[in-house]
Amino acid sequence: MDIIFLQELKIKTLVGIYPWELNAPQTIQLDLEIALPTSVACRTDNFEDALDYSLIVQRINDTLSRKHFSLLEALAEHIAQLVLTEFRSPWIKVSVAKLNAIRGVRKVGVCIERKIDIGVACGSSTNTSSGT
Repeated sequence: MDIIFLQELKIKTLVGIYPWELNAPQTIQLDLEIALPTSVACRTDNFEDALDYSLIVQRINDTLSRKHFSLLEALAEHIAQLVLTEFRSPWIKVSVAKLNAIRGVRKVGVCIERKIDIGVACGSSTNTSSGT
């Protein structure tokens, strides 16, 4: 399996359950590992056969600029499903962290993995693990 990664993507978004979090965007950090749907780009060296990193980042930014999530777990799940469905990745690992959310803690977050289950209807996925 060939995997691309995006590390330390920082985005301001609304996330959390406390009253102040409903109106004050927080910086979160995303780390993604995304399985390529095929290995064709490795052989052809053709951009049209590859996943477009910048398009993935753009879609995540667009989504997080419009939607509030109460939990990091739900935010991670939403990103995982977006990549699995829109970019046809068979597997993804998403780590999401709030930065400096707790005094004395640099990051607090969640890490999930999802994969497309070949035996399940298109667009569905299987939870393979969660939590860190």
